[in-house]
Amino acid sequence: MPHSLRPAEAAEAATALRSNVERTLRGKPEVVRRAVETLIAGGHLLLEDVPGVGKTTLAHALARSVDASFRRIQFTSDLLPGDILGVSAPEMIDGRPSANFAFQPGPLFANVVLADEINRASPKTQSALLEAMSEASVTVDGVPHALPRPFFVIATQNPLEHHGTNPLPESQLDRFLMRLHVGYPDPAEEVAVLRDDPAATELPRLEAVVTREDVVALGQTAGQVKFEDSLAAYLLDLVRETRESEQLEAGVSTRGAIALRRAAQARALVDGRDYCIPEDVRDLAVDVLAHRVVVDPRGGAHRGSEEAEWIVRDILERIPVPL
Repeated sequence: MPHSLRPAEAAEAATALRSNVERTLRGKPEVVRRAVETLIAGGHLLLEDVPGVGKTTLAHALARSVDASFRRIQFTSDLLPGDILGVSAPEMIDGRPSANFAFQPGPLFANVVLADEINRASPKTQSALLEAMSEASVTVDGVPHALPRPFFVIATQNPLEHHGTNPLPESQLDRFLMRLHVGYPDPAEEVAVLRDDPAATELPRLEAVVTREDVVALGQTAGQVKFEDSLAAYLLDLVRETRESEQLEAGVSTRGAIALRRAAQARALVDGRDYCIPEDVRDLAVDVLAHRVVVDPRGGAHRGSEEAEWIVRDILERIPVPL
């Protein structure tokens, strides 16, 4: 049974995980850090960016760094829910199908699942992940099936203006703890990437530095990190401001508020602390909250992620930070 860790032990494990992943994704330490924090917080991660900046490499490196099962699902327009969840099929007896049906698990039954280009699938297939990401279980033919622990979905998506993409529904976006943009590396790092090609040279050699039990223990320890009432009040001020903003059709839900608290606790743990500080909330607010709001198009703004992030940043500037 996984047990809680001391803050120093947790920070050491998180550092090992980050260092291992950074061997393949050069020059993006904050992206790697947030990915590790999402894993520790027990959430799921959405990577949104143009092709070729390292989204899939990050997912592969993180999966290889954990001694756990890993599956990659390539989302396409013809992918069906059963292709992800699994199906009930007749049991074979002496090479022939019988009248008895047994559940055949789909690729979703793994500790780390890479949902590659998730927004190329139909909304029906995208929604098949809702129960899995919320409750770590799936229901097929009325029968629930538990997913393994830990269960971590890393989804990648291309910007919506790319051909053949479908926007994720708000209910699906709300299941992701963070949405991150990888971005292009700075010139010096890009020269190093061009020279060393770490995705081809380092990624195949990566070995696990933590176990499944370690990840579960990290999550349990993060849940015990102190989150003072003054921080809770600050966090809820941010959330309420999104609900009252004239620039937004819909603000952050209670689930979103809980997600920000969990992310802040994970960040404190990664830093070796057993308590949260205002910076833990403030630094993660955009990545945790911006994809949960709906921009009001009547204000003349487009509904893209950049506009939502700008609105959340503006709210952060206006709400006083507790001392």
